[in-house]
Amino acid sequence: MSKLKGKVAVVTGASKGIGAAIARALAAAGACVVVNYASSRAGADAVVAEIEKGGGKAVAVRGDVSKAADAQGIVDAAMKQFGRLDILVNNSGVYEFAALENITEAHFHKHFNVNVLGLLLTTQAAAKHLGEGGSVINIGSVVSRVTPPGSAVYTATKAAVDAITGVLSRELGPRRIRVNSVNPGMVETEGAHAAGMIGSDFQQALIAQTPLGRIGKPEDIASIVVFLASDDSHWLTGDQLLAGGGMR
Repeated sequence: MSKLKGKVAVVTGASKGIGAAIARALAAAGACVVVNYASSRAGADAVVAEIEKGGGKAVAVRGDVSKAADAQGIVDAAMKQFGRLDILVNNSGVYEFAALENITEAHFHKHFNVNVLGLLLTTQAAAKHLGEGGSVINIGSVVSRVTPPGSAVYTATKAAVDAITGVLSRELGPRRIRVNSVNPGMVETEGAHAAGMIGSDFQQALIAQTPLGRIGKPEDIASIVVFLASDDSHWLTGDQLLAGGGMR
Protein backbone atom coordinates (compact mmCIF):
# COMPACT_ATOMS: atom_id res chain seq x y z
CA MET A 1 0.00 0.00 0.00
CA SER A 2 1.45 3.38 -1.00
CA LYS A 3 -1.38 5.88 -0.66
CA LEU A 4 0.98 8.16 1.30
CA LYS A 5 4.00 7.77 -0.97
CA GLY A 6 6.05 10.96 -1.07
CA LYS A 7 4.39 12.34 2.07
CA VAL A 8 6.18 13.28 5.29
CA ALA A 9 4.53 12.87 8.68
CA VAL A 10 5.32 13.96 12.23
CA VAL A 11 3.83 11.83 14.99
CA THR A 12 4.24 13.19 18.51
CA GLY A 13 4.49 10.80 21.43
CA ALA A 14 5.32 7.93 19.10
CA SER A 15 7.71 5.82 21.16
CA LYS A 16 4.98 3.44 22.35
CA GLY A 17 1.28 2.64 22.37
CA ILE A 18 -1.07 4.35 19.94
CA GLY A 19 1.61 6.73 18.69
CA ALA A 20 3.99 3.91 17.78
CA ALA A 21 1.22 2.06 15.94
CA ILE A 22 0.36 5.24 14.04
CA ALA A 23 3.99 5.80 13.03
CA ARG A 24 4.29 2.23 11.78
CA ALA A 25 1.01 2.42 9.85
CA LEU A 26 1.87 5.73 8.18
CA ALA A 27 5.24 4.32 7.13
CA ALA A 28 3.60 1.15 5.80
CA ALA A 29 1.38 3.41 3.68
CA GLY A 30 4.46 5.04 2.18
CA ALA A 31 5.11 8.12 4.33
CA CYS A 32 8.46 9.15 5.78
CA VAL A 33 7.92 9.53 9.52
CA VAL A 34 9.39 11.65 12.31
CA VAL A 35 8.98 9.56 15.47
CA ASN A 36 8.85 12.05 18.32
CA TYR A 37 9.53 11.07 21.91
CA ALA A 38 9.84 12.98 25.17
CA SER A 39 11.82 10.52 27.32
CA SER A 40 11.98 7.01 25.81
CA ARG A 41 14.75 7.15 23.22
CA ALA A 42 14.96 3.36 23.25
CA GLY A 43 11.27 3.04 22.41
CA ALA A 44 11.49 5.57 19.57
CA ASP A 45 14.61 3.89 18.17
CA ALA A 46 12.79 0.55 18.21
CA VAL A 47 9.90 2.03 16.22
CA VAL A 48 12.34 3.55 13.70
CA ALA A 49 14.19 0.23 13.37
CA GLU A 50 10.94 -1.62 12.72
CA ILE A 51 9.93 0.91 10.06
CA GLU A 52 13.32 0.69 8.36
CA LYS A 53 13.23 -3.10 8.47
CA GLY A 54 9.99 -2.91 6.50
CA GLY A 55 11.63 -0.71 3.87
CA GLY A 56 10.36 2.62 5.19
CA LYS A 57 12.09 5.81 6.25
CA ALA A 58 11.93 7.28 9.74
CA VAL A 59 13.93 9.26 12.26
CA ALA A 60 13.60 9.57 16.04
CA VAL A 61 13.45 13.14 17.36
CA ARG A 62 13.34 14.14 21.00
CA GLY A 63 11.12 17.01 22.08
CA ASP A 64 8.71 18.11 24.80
CA VAL A 65 5.70 19.43 22.90
CA SER A 66 4.70 21.67 25.82
CA LYS A 67 7.79 23.81 25.17
CA ALA A 68 7.67 26.09 22.12
CA ALA A 69 11.33 25.62 21.21
CA ASP A 70 11.01 21.84 21.33
CA ALA A 71 7.80 21.85 19.29
CA GLN A 72 9.53 23.97 16.66
CA GLY A 73 12.55 21.67 16.79
CA ILE A 74 10.44 18.60 16.02
CA VAL A 75 9.04 20.27 12.91
CA ASP A 76 12.45 21.63 11.92
CA ALA A 77 13.82 18.08 12.09
CA ALA A 78 11.21 16.92 9.58
CA MET A 79 12.13 19.71 7.20
CA LYS A 80 15.86 19.08 7.58
CA GLN A 81 15.60 15.32 7.21
CA PHE A 82 12.91 15.03 4.54
CA GLY A 83 12.46 18.51 3.07
CA ARG A 84 8.72 18.86 3.53
CA LEU A 85 5.79 18.25 5.87
CA ASP A 86 2.35 16.96 4.91
CA ILE A 87 0.89 15.26 7.97
CA LEU A 88 0.92 16.12 11.67
CA VAL A 89 -0.46 13.69 14.23
CA ASN A 90 -0.86 15.30 17.65
CA ASN A 91 -0.74 12.17 19.76
CA SER A 92 1.35 13.25 22.79
CA GLY A 93 -0.72 13.06 25.92
CA VAL A 94 -0.79 12.26 29.60
CA TYR A 95 -3.61 10.94 31.73
CA GLU A 96 -4.03 10.44 35.44
CA PHE A 97 -7.44 10.16 37.04
CA ALA A 98 -8.15 12.10 40.22
CA ALA A 99 -11.35 12.72 42.15
CA LEU A 100 -12.36 16.34 42.72
CA GLU A 101 -10.87 16.49 46.21
CA ASN A 102 -7.49 15.27 44.91
CA ILE A 103 -7.06 17.73 42.04
CA THR A 104 -4.01 19.94 42.47
CA GLU A 105 -2.49 22.79 40.48
CA ALA A 106 0.32 20.47 39.40
CA HIS A 107 -2.17 17.84 38.19
CA PHE A 108 -4.07 20.47 36.21
CA HIS A 109 -1.06 22.08 34.57
CA LYS A 110 0.62 18.76 33.75
CA HIS A 111 -2.40 17.71 31.71
CA PHE A 112 -3.16 21.02 30.04
CA ASN A 113 0.48 21.75 29.22
CA VAL A 114 0.93 18.53 27.25
CA ASN A 115 -2.57 17.70 26.02
CA VAL A 116 -3.65 21.20 25.00
CA LEU A 117 -0.73 23.64 24.89
CA GLY A 118 1.50 21.00 23.30
CA LEU A 119 -1.04 20.39 20.55
CA LEU A 120 -1.30 24.11 19.85
CA LEU A 121 2.45 24.73 19.82
CA THR A 122 3.20 21.81 17.52
CA THR A 123 0.40 22.72 15.13
CA GLN A 124 1.56 26.33 15.15
CA ALA A 125 5.05 25.23 14.12
CA ALA A 126 3.78 22.75 11.53
CA ALA A 127 1.28 25.11 9.91
CA LYS A 128 4.14 27.22 8.54
CA HIS A 129 5.14 24.30 6.31
CA LEU A 130 1.91 22.46 5.57
CA GLY A 131 0.59 23.10 2.09
CA GLU A 132 -2.58 22.35 0.17
CA GLY A 133 -3.69 18.82 0.98
CA GLY A 134 -1.99 18.89 4.38
CA SER A 135 -3.65 17.00 7.22
CA VAL A 136 -3.58 17.63 10.95
CA ILE A 137 -4.92 14.76 13.04
CA ASN A 138 -5.54 15.27 16.74
CA ILE A 139 -5.90 12.31 19.08
CA GLY A 140 -8.78 13.08 21.41
CA SER A 141 -10.83 10.66 23.49
CA VAL A 142 -14.39 9.46 23.95
CA VAL A 143 -14.11 10.72 27.54
CA SER A 144 -15.24 14.11 26.23
CA ARG A 145 -18.59 12.41 25.52
CA VAL A 146 -18.89 9.81 28.29
CA THR A 147 -17.36 11.99 31.07
CA PRO A 148 -16.31 9.24 33.52
CA PRO A 149 -16.05 10.13 37.21
CA GLY A 150 -12.58 10.98 38.48
CA SER A 151 -11.47 12.39 35.14
CA ALA A 152 -12.44 16.06 35.36
CA VAL A 153 -9.05 17.45 34.33
CA TYR A 154 -8.21 14.83 31.70
CA THR A 155 -11.69 15.00 30.21
CA ALA A 156 -11.47 18.79 30.13
CA THR A 157 -8.28 18.58 28.06
CA LYS A 158 -9.93 16.26 25.56
CA ALA A 159 -12.99 18.50 25.33
CA ALA A 160 -10.53 21.29 24.53
CA VAL A 161 -9.04 19.12 21.77
CA ASP A 162 -12.54 18.72 20.28
CA ALA A 163 -13.03 22.50 20.30
CA ILE A 164 -9.58 23.27 18.92
CA THR A 165 -10.12 20.79 16.08
CA GLY A 166 -13.18 22.72 14.98
CA VAL A 167 -11.53 26.12 15.32
CA LEU A 168 -8.37 25.18 13.43
CA SER A 169 -10.35 23.49 10.66
CA ARG A 170 -11.84 26.91 9.97
CA GLU A 171 -8.56 28.78 10.31
CA LEU A 172 -6.60 26.44 8.06
CA GLY A 173 -9.41 25.47 5.69
CA PRO A 174 -8.81 28.41 3.32
CA ARG A 175 -5.30 27.01 2.78
CA ARG A 176 -6.84 23.59 2.01
CA ILE A 177 -5.34 22.08 5.15
CA ARG A 178 -7.68 19.68 6.91
CA VAL A 179 -7.94 19.27 10.69
CA ASN A 180 -9.75 16.31 12.23
CA SER A 181 -9.63 14.31 15.43
CA VAL A 182 -9.79 10.62 16.26
CA ASN A 183 -11.37 10.01 19.66
CA PRO A 184 -10.51 6.51 20.90
CA GLY A 185 -12.25 4.59 23.62
CA MET A 186 -10.15 2.49 25.95
CA VAL A 187 -7.15 1.01 24.13
CA GLU A 188 -4.80 -1.67 25.39
CA THR A 189 -1.45 0.10 25.64
CA GLU A 190 1.54 0.08 27.95
CA GLY A 191 0.01 3.07 29.71
CA ALA A 192 -3.30 1.31 30.27
CA HIS A 193 -1.47 -1.65 31.77
CA ALA A 194 0.66 0.59 33.99
CA ALA A 195 -2.46 2.40 35.21
CA GLY A 196 -4.02 -0.92 36.25
CA MET A 197 -6.90 -0.57 33.80
CA ILE A 198 -6.36 -3.83 31.95
CA GLY A 199 -8.22 -6.65 33.65
CA SER A 200 -9.98 -4.23 36.01
CA ASP A 201 -13.65 -3.78 36.81
CA PHE A 202 -13.36 -0.46 34.96
CA GLN A 203 -12.39 -2.30 31.78
CA GLN A 204 -15.29 -4.71 32.15
CA ALA A 205 -17.71 -1.84 32.67
CA LEU A 206 -16.47 -0.19 29.47
CA ILE A 207 -16.76 -3.42 27.50
CA ALA A 208 -20.35 -3.75 28.73
CA GLN A 209 -21.04 -0.35 27.13
CA THR A 210 -19.29 -1.21 23.86
CA PRO A 211 -21.44 -2.78 21.11
CA LEU A 212 -18.44 -4.55 19.53
CA GLY A 213 -17.67 -6.20 22.86
CA ARG A 214 -13.99 -5.43 23.43
CA ILE A 215 -11.56 -2.62 24.08
CA GLY A 216 -9.43 -1.26 21.28
CA LYS A 217 -5.97 -2.11 20.03
CA PRO A 218 -3.46 0.53 18.88
CA GLU A 219 -3.79 -0.74 15.32
CA ASP A 220 -7.54 0.00 15.40
CA ILE A 221 -6.72 3.68 15.83
CA ALA A 222 -3.76 3.71 13.46
CA SER A 223 -5.79 2.60 10.45
CA ILE A 224 -8.23 5.47 10.98
CA VAL A 225 -5.34 7.93 11.15
CA VAL A 226 -4.00 6.63 7.83
CA PHE A 227 -7.43 7.26 6.32
CA LEU A 228 -7.48 10.83 7.63
CA ALA A 229 -3.93 11.43 6.43
CA SER A 230 -4.74 10.27 2.91
CA ASP A 231 -6.71 11.77 0.05
CA ASP A 232 -9.43 9.20 0.77
CA SER A 233 -10.71 11.67 3.39
CA HIS A 234 -10.26 14.81 1.27
CA TRP A 235 -13.80 16.03 2.06
CA LEU A 236 -13.51 15.69 5.84
CA THR A 237 -12.41 18.51 8.11
CA GLY A 238 -13.46 19.66 11.56
CA ASP A 239 -14.76 16.17 12.29
CA GLN A 240 -14.42 14.03 15.40
CA LEU A 241 -14.29 10.33 14.54
CA LEU A 242 -15.33 8.28 17.58
CA ALA A 243 -13.20 5.16 17.62
CA GLY A 244 -14.54 3.18 20.55
CA GLY A 245 -16.25 0.17 19.04
CA GLY A 246 -19.59 1.95 19.25
CA MET A 247 -19.28 3.21 22.82
CA ARG A 248 -21.01 6.58 23.24
